[in-house]
Amino acid sequence: MRNEEYVFNYDPSEDAAAADLATLDISRPERFRDDTIWPFFARLRKEAPVHYCPDSLNGPYWSVSKFNDIMAVETNHQVFSSEPSITLFDPEEDFPLPMFIAMDPPKHDVQRKTVSPIVAPNHLAQLEPIIRERAGRLLDEVPRGEAFNWVDKISIELTTQMLATLFDFPWEDRPKLTRWSDVATAAPGSGIVDSDEQRRAELLECLAYFNNLWNERANSAPKPDLISMLAHGESTKNMPPQEYLGNLVLLIVGGNDTTRNSMTGSLYALSKFPEQEKKLRANPALIPSLVSETIRWQTPLAFMRRTAKEDVELGGQSIKAGEKLAMWYISGNRDEEVIADGDSFNIERANVRHHLSFGFGIHRCVGNRLGEMQLRIVWEEILKRFEKIEIVGEPKRVLSAFVHGYEALPVLIPN
Repeated sequence: MRNEEYVFNYDPSEDAAAADLATLDISRPERFRDDTIWPFFARLRKEAPVHYCPDSLNGPYWSVSKFNDIMAVETNHQVFSSEPSITLFDPEEDFPLPMFIAMDPPKHDVQRKTVSPIVAPNHLAQLEPIIRERAGRLLDEVPRGEAFNWVDKISIELTTQMLATLFDFPWEDRPKLTRWSDVATAAPGSGIVDSDEQRRAELLECLAYFNNLWNERANSAPKPDLISMLAHGESTKNMPPQEYLGNLVLLIVGGNDTTRNSMTGSLYALSKFPEQEKKLRANPALIPSLVSETIRWQTPLAFMRRTAKEDVELGGQSIKAGEKLAMWYISGNRDEEVIADGDSFNIERANVRHHLSFGFGIHRCVGNRLGEMQLRIVWEEILKRFEKIEIVGEPKRVLSAFVHGYEALPVLIPN
């Protein structure tokens, strides 16, 4: 399918109830940007929980939309492989980006273990006061009585500062991390990159920059930052350049997009469900529950892909070896059979940590506790300072079926 035909064939007013399931492509990024995806997923969960799409920008694929079916795939890496990619897009033969999240054991396990000390409990304890000081300073600097973009002023800035700390990245150049994160996940024509060639060129600039950091760290004593860990790790110190770049993209996107979109999503959710904000302000002890409910309700990464290693049956459907599956976390997190009233936002939800947003099993998000800690601290600091943060316009959402996030959220803090 040619790109212009694909764009032309999009109908923003399409009725989910009338859509032809035989040709439905749930991965259209426009539906995520327009926030019209929900009735389509609800119908798939009800009528075709394991659904085959014969044609899309990325070829044919299966959608897995229910919680327990996703868990069945997630916990069976012997049959459902993470290679060669975690997105529906297949790597270019001449520009592969291998990364440990898109690897199977044993290579996945040793590479993940190399960087996991960065989020060990003792290191998180050292990071907490740093995050708190930065969050407080950023919140103190936002304008009062005039509208501003929460995504830029708070969500992006705070997560980018955290990334710079984790990499021990030159502070003045930290906006590059935000740019590379956006470039890595953007579709051509999204307003971020115009073509695959532009994305490749910018990612090669990223590699060149990080190669200099690698050489510095490799020739110095080991330090507790991600580049030093990779440069000195037995399983990573001899990585080829494309694998280094792939792991950089993973760590940058994983440390940036997910946390920043949860920070924005939490504020937006409370504006949509004002009774929950009243509960929160009356009882700040609910902040940890707010954090988990936000991560479920927002689901900052909408899906992860697996590829069948062999013929297998799932949900009554016959999946052939080599076929792609999208595990739609964003749908499983609203599966009526597992999560009651999943479309609502409820910070007193029972078993609130029972969600799919971090994945499950061997690929469960390595930085989940760090992300939760950042979101918790931000809300602790917000409640200390502001009686109200008003949403003064609808959010502008990212054009992506993978990153479920925001480009802008206009807010105003009264004087």
